[in-house]
Amino acid sequence: MKVIDANGLILGRLASVVAKELLQGEEIVIVNAEKCVISGDRQMVLERYREKRERGSREKGPYYPRMPDRIVKRTVRGMLPYKKARGREALSKLKVYIGVPSEFEKMEKITLPEIHVSKLEVPKYVVLEEISRMLGAKI
Repeated sequence: MKVIDANGLILGRLASVVAKELLQGEEIVIVNAEKCVISGDRQMVLERYREKRERGSREKGPYYPRMPDRIVKRTVRGMLPYKKARGREALSKLKVYIGVPSEFEKMEKITLPEIHVSKLEVPKYVVLEEISRMLGAKI
């Protein structure tokens, strides 16, 4: 089992790395999901996520989550063939948490420096916790 600390990691790049490893059969735990970042202009990012949230509802249409852990899991799901058995099985091996649960505190956490926000040429980004609060999450 791999424990990945998402603090300062770019969400899309993290999701693609995690999706590849899940398809290879790895079990992955992502902690500190609320500290993940989304690169881009602040207003554009907030508007895009607001549109995703308002597009559907729980009863009908595409449901988009508010909580940061569920947003991360949904992003990884988008990079998996989740409508097939292989993708569903891979997604079931992913666990995402807000903060660090007590059972993972003593385990070694992997940080992926190649996808860290410090590697951005133009440092424009929004933290996922801020997006979740804008969507109405009570973190």
